[in-house]
Amino acid sequence: AVQLTPRRWLNLQEYQSKKIMADHGVTVQRFFVADSANDALEAAQRLKAKEIVLKAQILAGGRGKGVFNSGLKGGVHLTKDPKIVEQLAKQMIGYNLSTKQTPKNGVTVKKVMVAEALNISRETYFAILMDRACNGPVMVGSPRGGVDIEEVAVTSPELIFKEEIDIFEGIKDHQALQMAKNLGFKGPLQQQAADQIKKLYNLFLKIDATQVEVNPFGETPEGQVVCFDAKINFDDNAEFRQKEIFAMDDKSENEPIENEAAKYDLKYIGLDGNIACFVNGAGLAMATCDIISLNGGKPANFLDLGGGVKEAQVYQAFKLLTADPKVEAILVNIFGGIVNCAIIANGITKACQELELKVPLVVRLEGTNVQEAQRILNESGLPITSASDLEDAAKKAVASVAKK
Repeated sequence: AVQLTPRRWLNLQEYQSKKIMADHGVTVQRFFVADSANDALEAAQRLKAKEIVLKAQILAGGRGKGVFNSGLKGGVHLTKDPKIVEQLAKQMIGYNLSTKQTPKNGVTVKKVMVAEALNISRETYFAILMDRACNGPVMVGSPRGGVDIEEVAVTSPELIFKEEIDIFEGIKDHQALQMAKNLGFKGPLQQQAADQIKKLYNLFLKIDATQVEVNPFGETPEGQVVCFDAKINFDDNAEFRQKEIFAMDDKSENEPIENEAAKYDLKYIGLDGNIACFVNGAGLAMATCDIISLNGGKPANFLDLGGGVKEAQVYQAFKLLTADPKVEAILVNIFGGIVNCAIIANGITKACQELELKVPLVVRLEGTNVQEAQRILNESGLPITSASDLEDAAKKAVASVAKK
């Protein structure tokens, strides 16, 4: 049987999300994408806009307050002069932008978005998301946009409006119009906002989104309703029918080891410690990291095998962990529910023999077929330290590093 593991890791650049919306009839700012200063100049000239906004394209937030290693401050700039766009692009493209959400050295900017700058006379918030409590999609809106919606929910809960959508019948005209009224749109703008809301719902369904969040969903002094900024989350299990969208996935900002791990359906996050964590399940991985820290150690990574484990994955996981020069010990913590511990044990022994493991290895196995797994490890003749429980495993792993 084929086992499907839910994943939530597709990230799109801002310009990609805007293009998807534009392709589905949603009103966004006119824009072009450039990967050189000369292209940025040409894009600015082609826009023929009164004012232009230049945005560095990276996946991290906080771009406006970021700093480039070229010396330029800010990843978002406004100007009326296309030549200034060219000058700014020269200091952006090819340089690293550091924000509160990037690694210390920042992320290299490879593209910039050159867009028409529009004045916003009023900002609102609008989102469509899948809600398990409602067994389907829900619209959420507020006349208070341009700020964190969580803050509005705490300080002014009466300004948060929710509307469930019957997934079989779809969004009704009166529902879209009522939400537009709740968001404070008046006159002709009310119908225009309702039309945009319906288009956003159609987009939500067509691309298998789990969330489409528009903040701000605003209006201009000229009387136009525009989606100024949006975040789209996707159901990664729908990748087989959303190949075009998933082909946009930009993994260039990931650590190379994360991309290598993803090839084998391994979830890897590097940390700054020296004890590698080899675990099945995100919750167990976090608990393992915590208990290592509580016992005086430092986790070197978060590596989640997931549920559908095969021997080859175990081998590749060990290969990744042993390639990290920071790793001085490996702690394997497996709880076998749907995972067969014997498969893990076979993968461990094969990896230890073929990779000539040179760091201490502590293994704690529990659950399905654990007796057979223990027999495989015990008869392997390998220097593997067994642990009775997670606390015992953490103490032994930390002690093995301390001995060094």
